[in-house]
Amino acid sequence: MIESLLFSPFQLRAVTFPNRIVIAPMQMYKSAPDGLATDWHFQHLAKYAIGGAGTVMTEGLIVDPIGRNTYGDLGIWSDQHVAPLRRITDFLHQQGVVAAAQLHHAGPKSSRQRPWEGLGPLGEAEAAKGEPPWQPVSSTDSSSVAGWHRPRAMSVAEIEALVAAYGASARRAVAAGFDAIDIHAAHGYLIHSFLSPVANQRNDQYGGDLQGRMRIALEIAASVRANLPDGTPLFFRLSCVDWRKDLDNRTDGWTIEDSFVLARELGARGVDLIDCSSGGIRAENSMMDYKKTRTKLKRGHQVPYAEAIRREAGIPTMAVGVILDGPQAEAILQAKQADLIAIGREALTDPHWGLHAAQALGVDPDWNKWPPSYGWWLQLRDAIGIEA
Repeated sequence: MIESLLFSPFQLRAVTFPNRIVIAPMQMYKSAPDGLATDWHFQHLAKYAIGGAGTVMTEGLIVDPIGRNTYGDLGIWSDQHVAPLRRITDFLHQQGVVAAAQLHHAGPKSSRQRPWEGLGPLGEAEAAKGEPPWQPVSSTDSSSVAGWHRPRAMSVAEIEALVAAYGASARRAVAAGFDAIDIHAAHGYLIHSFLSPVANQRNDQYGGDLQGRMRIALEIAASVRANLPDGTPLFFRLSCVDWRKDLDNRTDGWTIEDSFVLARELGARGVDLIDCSSGGIRAENSMMDYKKTRTKLKRGHQVPYAEAIRREAGIPTMAVGVILDGPQAEAILQAKQADLIAIGREALTDPHWGLHAAQALGVDPDWNKWPPSYGWWLQLRDAIGIEA
């Protein structure tokens, strides 16, 4: 039997990831006022710590209140956010799990309704309930989608302040006990709006050619790295391609070749792993439109991006997207297509995804990886047997 890579340790800097399973960042839109984590977030992340994942990552923690998607986003723009997050990381550590945080700014996708409320722009109805809209910012003043709040182009001074804000947020994340940090630069959010020529129409040092469009990403990565201990791994979530050819029959967006260049530059600035996603530079207007127009996704549809960046840029990668079970995840690792596996929506339906994967791969036939409080009951059930 081939030794499982999914349940083997992985080393980055001073952190040993106990296995290759990472709970992906997923926005919950459930924060207390001012972006504070609550009991709801504790239970949401705590259950994955006993579910077999080696690493549990928060949803995107907003580095500046203007960068919130919605009023329900968690924050890390203030020192008051540290203590509620520390409560969560303390529990994760007690379970032997690596605690990871994602740093985030929604940019042109800010000032929106929560998804179950429509995901449209905040308006008069929300203002009457105490959630008035605000002015989003972006690389330029073009909207992500017709009908959303038109963003304002950031000034150079604002960009410099934002770079510093990422660094300060990284310090807070360390104070909150996080072992690894991920920078969200995908899905049409702020950093991606600078990277992609579809969105970035600037003519200063933060626009134009590839080097100009990459500048803010590299400055943010350097700022975060400078504010982390040397032993703390730094991830970078990237939309590896814009899907422009698929969506609009055009090829003018961010390409995989651009991602190779950026990944090498990020590696030179202390980024340790590329978190490989795709798409999102132009967004849907509502959840109903999303359901009507979205192309069905294939299993592991983004895995080739993780494989290509790993090969061409010589940097570890994390695969994410429609990875449904343990054997599929194991095959990705055995084929050297990625180094870590991120699980999102499958973990929502099965918080014990990792433990079930261990059983499917024959790694844990006797329930020994389960918490003892659970495992002995399950061992007893097997010993007694169930009549057909």
